[in-house]
Amino acid sequence: MLDAGDRAPDFTLTADDGSRVSLSDYLGQRVVLYFYPKDDTSGCTAQACDLRDNMAHFNGLGVAVLGVSPDSRESHEKFKAKYELNFPLLVDDKATVAKAYGVWKEKKMYGRTYMGIERSTFIIDSNGRLLEAWRKIRPLEHLARLKGSLQSL
Repeated sequence: MLDAGDRAPDFTLTADDGSRVSLSDYLGQRVVLYFYPKDDTSGCTAQACDLRDNMAHFNGLGVAVLGVSPDSRESHEKFKAKYELNFPLLVDDKATVAKAYGVWKEKKMYGRTYMGIERSTFIIDSNGRLLEAWRKIRPLEHLARLKGSLQSL
């Protein structure tokens, strides 16, 4: 399991706009890499909108935000447009990156067992090392915790 101090696994994924985005593109700046289960669901929407509404704060700290889920590019494109999100949403449809970060987990809902994203956030330093690794984060607690950590790092 990845933890603070580990090198963040590099990746290249397709973004909502069809471009290819690599974590290594962001060397030299800090990155908030957050994994969320599904576009346009209540918790994921609240989390994404909190990030959107505070992007000026993150930009002021020199922090890039990247969202990752297994949804399709088309789903990301609609979700981003509907809520006017101002950061890239990346397609991890084979869960390759989620597995590399240890957030692809067995989940249970309504008596059904399936594999999916465990809502998680990683703060990555300008050299590509993990500063923080949070798992099972609650959407409504995410922003306050994120802002507090970024201010102290």
